[in-house]
Amino acid sequence: MAVSEGGEIPNVVFKARVRDESIGGSNPFTWKDVSSADLFKGKRSVVFALPGAFTPTCSSTHLPGYETNYDLIKSLGVDEIYCLSVNDAFVMRQWGIHQGLEKEDKDASNPLNPGNFKKVKLVPDGAALFTRGMGMSCIWDTERGFGERSWRYSCVINDMKLEKIFVEGGAVVQNSGPDPFEVSDADTMVKYLQSKK
Repeated sequence: MAVSEGGEIPNVVFKARVRDESIGGSNPFTWKDVSSADLFKGKRSVVFALPGAFTPTCSSTHLPGYETNYDLIKSLGVDEIYCLSVNDAFVMRQWGIHQGLEKEDKDASNPLNPGNFKKVKLVPDGAALFTRGMGMSCIWDTERGFGERSWRYSCVINDMKLEKIFVEGGAVVQNSGPDPFEVSDADTMVKYLQSKK
């Protein structure tokens, strides 16, 4: 069942990878458990979720739109912006690099850093725990062969509560042929945030 506006979001653990220079070598990363509360408690955050790293709409429009509008969105009373996908931490990092996101290798002020990115932070929901808890899990088997992924949506999370959500097509569709992208975009989010100023 989907979380309704005003409802509590799921508090799950994301398996992240962060830089640890004490490891040395060319790939100084280690595992770090980061909870929903670590990211969202006491903060107002924008989250946009998508079916998969490296997929066409996600790469050409969805992520770039939020990265481009990062400073504008933050100026509208938002503490941080996160992109979530049912992919592991390795895939999410490589996708971010491939997308040209600026790496954050030093600052640890965000729980996903160092080792994530300076602007939009990429959240690996590899086991789909957050996605299921939000009621946004969908299975693509005969369509695309993705398996379990997140339906495309965007939302505002205000101190662990769902302030606003934009769900593509109005609801999750299992094994959908179309991949709608009309309401979870950065422009729609900007308009909503401006209406709340």
